Parts: sequence; structure tokens; C-alpha cells
Amino acid sequence: MSNKPLLLYLHGFLSSPQSQKAQQTIKYCQQIGFGNFIKVPRLSGGPAEIIAMINSLLEAQDREKLMFIGSSLGGFYATYLAEIYRAPAVLINPAVRPFEYWEKHVGEHKSHYSDDFHVVTKSHIDELRNLFIKELTKPDNIMALIQSGDETLDYRLAVEKFKKAHCIVRENGNHSYENYMAELPMIFEFLLSRIGHFER
Repeated sequence: MSNKPLLLYLHGFLSSPQSQKAQQTIKYCQQIGFGNFIKVPRLSGGPAEIIAMINSLLEAQDREKLMFIGSSLGGFYATYLAEIYRAPAVLINPAVRPFEYWEKHVGEHKSHYSDDFHVVTKSHIDELRNLFIKELTKPDNIMALIQSGDETLDYRLAVEKFKKAHCIVRENGNHSYENYMAELPMIFEFLLSRIGHFER
């Protein structure tokens, strides 16, 4: 089992490891000497398939050195994984109850970053519901960064969901999260402090 730290960045629906935030996170990791300890998996398939893939990826990982960053739907997955693995997570404009509006996404969707198509089925709605964490058992392990100008998700749902966690609301902004780069030092201070690892 690896006792090295590992940060998993989980992108959003129809996004990819090539997204701006994913690439900014990788670049920041490289700048602080953490470049060998980040993975940004491509999340394709249904929710159950995605979680099974991540679980397989983490089989040899020391849970005490595991961290997550999740954006949008990736934030929903990160909430579930943080609970299961008892690991810290930072959530960027996270989806809270996606199964309640996923019906409108049933069908084929083109990726924002490639010509790949992502198929959403009705069974995926139940899979999302099965991943819902109703109550956080370790809210101190969660930081939620939320912008009130999010045009895709109702930011108030995330504020309510993560009110007992470290919830930071920035006025205005958008779903992509404006000025994400400026938040990275705080994000890493939070995550690394939770696993007893500090920047040098």
C-alpha cells in the first residue's frame, strides 16, 4: 500500500481532465512540488461505473493520505467519496441533489472537450440517488467553495447542504468558478493540513 499522498481531481459532467480548472490544479501541484501526487481521471459512463473505477484506482492507496477536489457533478462524487474514505475534500460549485433534475439529461450529450458522446439513462438517476450522502459525519473534512452567480446550479442548495462544513460563498462569479487560481493556495492549505502534510 502506498503511503504517499494522493489528490484526486474529479471534473464535472461533460467536462474532462483537459478542463481549465483541472489543468490549473495540475500546474499548481507542479509549482509546489506536488506534481507526482495528483491524478485527474476521465469520468465517463454512469455514476456507478465511475465510482467503481475510482474505487479500483484507490485500492492500493493509504486512506489517511487521500484527498479530493470535485467540481460540479465531480463535487457530488467527491462528497460521497470523502464520506466513504473518511478523507478531506474541497468542492467547487458542487451539485447537491442531481438526481432530482437528471431526467432532463437523459439521452446523448457531446463532451465539451472532445467529440466523445456521453449517454445518460434513466437508471443513472437511481445510481446518483444511491450515492447521496444525507448527513456529513465529518463536516470539518469538507470545504465548499460556492459562487452566488452560478448560472447552472442553485447555489443556495450547496450553502444549506454544507453549512456545518467550511462553506465559503463568493458573490457573483459563475458555474465555472471565476478566479479559481486565486483559491488554490487556500485549497491546498486546507487539504494538506487534514492529512498532516505541509508544503515545503
